[in-house]
Amino acid sequence: MRAACPKQYLPVRGRAVILHTLERLCSHARLQGVVVGLAPGDTYWSALNCRFPRLLGTFEGGGSRALTVLNGLRVLARHAKPEDWVLVHDAARPCLRHSDIDNLIRAIGQHDEGAVLGVPITDTLKRADEAGHILETVARTDLWRALTPQIFRLGSLARAIERALKEGITVTDEASAMEYVGIRPRLVAGHPDNIKITLPDDLALAELYLRRQAGEGLPNEKAGETV
Repeated sequence: MRAACPKQYLPVRGRAVILHTLERLCSHARLQGVVVGLAPGDTYWSALNCRFPRLLGTFEGGGSRALTVLNGLRVLARHAKPEDWVLVHDAARPCLRHSDIDNLIRAIGQHDEGAVLGVPITDTLKRADEAGHILETVARTDLWRALTPQIFRLGSLARAIERALKEGITVTDEASAMEYVGIRPRLVAGHPDNIKITLPDDLALAELYLRRQAGEGLPNEKAGETV
């Protein structure tokens, strides 16, 4: 991001990205509690003086996404049962729609192995060598971009991540950990404006989407915040 602070603390529409994200999660009636993973030594979170309903607190993240999620699951285990459903969401995805959460929860009622928001790939895909030369065109049929949230039962996800870590398997999201232990999560079509802020230009795009969503009557961006 070429920024002086982590991307989740960069401003979009006058407030930190993570505040937009938390407002979307904490204002959803079906979610009973939210915890936030922070990097060791994080000095930005406390300055937000964040107050949201259902925000249970924070925990220290690990050296990888998998370790951070596992730490979070262990914290949630103090509030929930192993068979309860948990959602894992990227703090840098501030444009999440309640309708996508609804569709994700609805999907697990028909599929007990969990579900993942995703968007079917429509672009032509190219595989390149290290010099950037095209090696081949990759068929895009049945290919999706995985988004978040991803939803699984707390105990099952924790065991899958623990096993993958123990056996030296790199997992890039929660679904890949579940796949490793033989689970086949369901893909649920999500809205393409659920972007992950990764590059500087993504901030302007997120602002555009948030303005558009506000016009559509999505959750008030200032609701629940005390700063």
